[in-house]
Amino acid sequence: MSGKFEIVNMDMKMGSSLKIKGKIADGANGFVINLGQGTDKLNLHFNPRFAESTIVCNSRDGNSWGAEQRDNHMCFSPGSEVKLIVTFENNEFKVKLPDGHQLTFPNRLGHSHLSYLGVQNFLVSSFKLEG
Repeated sequence: MSGKFEIVNMDMKMGSSLKIKGKIADGANGFVINLGQGTDKLNLHFNPRFAESTIVCNSRDGNSWGAEQRDNHMCFSPGSEVKLIVTFENNEFKVKLPDGHQLTFPNRLGHSHLSYLGVQNFLVSSFKLEG
């Protein structure tokens, strides 16, 4: 099971938080959480990579990806249950990791409203949009 999950008409505005809980797929070499306005308009591409022991964040506008932002704070492992909180603020995203560490990533595309959530290699058990 790939653990693919998509929402295409979400209503995430600035100042809101997305709480997402689930299980990282067994044997996965990483997982992905995308937020934006579609598969090719990603304001936040959140991608922990186990083999590299790093978390990559990026943005995508059409066919072009931005510069990767890497953080070597790895607190995920295949098959584990995790909870993440993504807060969407004026010019940035704050991602609170399960152990309390927080990553910040700029809102490069500048959208004030996000309608797309896509997840891969992550089996979502619950998600809640607040704010």
